[in-house]
Amino acid sequence: MSTLLLNRQLDGGDLRSPLVSPALNEYNYSNPKKITMDEMLEKYCGDFGLWQLRHLVLASLAWFLQGVHVMVMLFADREPAWRCLTSHAGYTPCSTAGSMCGLEPSSWEWLGGKGSSTRSEFGLVCGDKFKVGLVQSIFFAGCMIGGGVFGHLSDSKLGRKGTLATVCILDAIFGILTAFSSNYSTYALFRFLTGLSVGGTGLSAFVLATEPVGQSWRGVAGMSTFYFFSIGIIALSAIAYFIQPWRALYIASSIPSVIFVVFILPFLHESPRWCLVRGKVDEAMKIMQKIAVSNGKSNIPDDVILALDSEVNESVPYSQSDTNKDAVNGSILDVLRSPITRIWFFLAVTINFLCSVVYYGLNLNAVNLGTNLYLNVALNAVSEIPGYFLTALVLDRFGRKSLAIGTMWFSGIFCLGGSLLTSTNGAWKVVRMVCGLLGIFGIAGTFNLLFVYSMELFPTVVRNAALGCVNQAVHLGAILAPIVVLLGGTVPFAVFAACGIAGGFLVTYLPETLNKPLYDTMDGLQEAEAKPGFVA
Repeated sequence: MSTLLLNRQLDGGDLRSPLVSPALNEYNYSNPKKITMDEMLEKYCGDFGLWQLRHLVLASLAWFLQGVHVMVMLFADREPAWRCLTSHAGYTPCSTAGSMCGLEPSSWEWLGGKGSSTRSEFGLVCGDKFKVGLVQSIFFAGCMIGGGVFGHLSDSKLGRKGTLATVCILDAIFGILTAFSSNYSTYALFRFLTGLSVGGTGLSAFVLATEPVGQSWRGVAGMSTFYFFSIGIIALSAIAYFIQPWRALYIASSIPSVIFVVFILPFLHESPRWCLVRGKVDEAMKIMQKIAVSNGKSNIPDDVILALDSEVNESVPYSQSDTNKDAVNGSILDVLRSPITRIWFFLAVTINFLCSVVYYGLNLNAVNLGTNLYLNVALNAVSEIPGYFLTALVLDRFGRKSLAIGTMWFSGIFCLGGSLLTSTNGAWKVVRMVCGLLGIFGIAGTFNLLFVYSMELFPTVVRNAALGCVNQAVHLGAILAPIVVLLGGTVPFAVFAACGIAGGFLVTYLPETLNKPLYDTMDGLQEAEAKPGFVA
């Protein structure tokens, strides 16, 4: 210690100053070099290593929950089988070959009892059959509102992890309360509330899972999250097969959300990008250090520090206040004020809406596979997985833009083919079924890809707000898809073909985001836009 004091005196140092400068804190920020998040990931932490893999899998489990909560209504609202009752005179006053509408209530009964589904318990048949579709639209309306609300909260004080925790807790609460609905109105209310929270579940999980990934792996990592959505639907089909009463099914389908909150969320970290734009540089650096250590990299050098992309090229010297700066705030209004992001925003909203109409419409309009409901739903989910895989496989080779155009047109062409097949007999029925399945295959890849593409278009400070609005467009498409299906005949295929082809055409006006950085602020994006090499 005396040697240290002597050296400081010989060097002209002030003996009254502390031996360790408070400005250094945990990291030596005496004269650091400012670098962006993508640069730090590439040079010091690794674009995609063990830490990102574990984080991706854990965060993406929320997509499993979303698949369960979205599709549970297919089983809870199903129409159970019914049978005629034999009268005391020994004859049957009805026939199951027809409809129960117009029959005496005492002449038939539901197999499995009234509690087997909402249709049987609340009498959603005959003249009230429309209420089944209505409550499903109400659910998606909740999703549409929740996507915007929780998208904004995720960008602001709650953060990615805080928002994910909130919506998962609400998923569990509203899902369980749904099971105790005493009438149709209460049931519709709880489905709406469940939709509010579900609307923010997948969105928050997607952004949380992909933001710590470097740009060379971001596309593949982002598209990998959707496998969990399909797996959730497959698991739900099995659960619903063994637990068929609708009240018990809603409770059983809510248990995974409880498990996620209790056993998974504690092991997730907040997004370092969100910490950075909120001014929490120290916290962001701690997370980046953990990423580097877990990925087997050396410690991050003391002479580098994270900075927003708009600050990297500034000549302003670094100061201690930079480790705890004021948060950079943004809203959807900032997206609309900028001419370039305004165009991208409206294009992304419209394209996602058209994709959603095709995706949900084809699933609802799928040709009967000759199996029961449980196997049918599971097979539909299985058929989407190859679309996810092949799209992810070529994503970084062909880019986001070309692949989005190709997959939407692929689906649109086969839907067009299905609309031209007016005959449903013999071999033509099989051909039409193949057209529908190939349409689902193509649009599943697009649906997956558009999440990655839309995420990369907008800066961190407004990313979840923008994606929340995009997510609202997706749910609006989901609301309208059943109406299109009700038109019947070849009309649904024709509408889906028009949506797919038009959506692919609109994608041509978006920029390519392959190997482009994720911008932190609107200023950073605008500075990049002003450079000669920027292509919009």
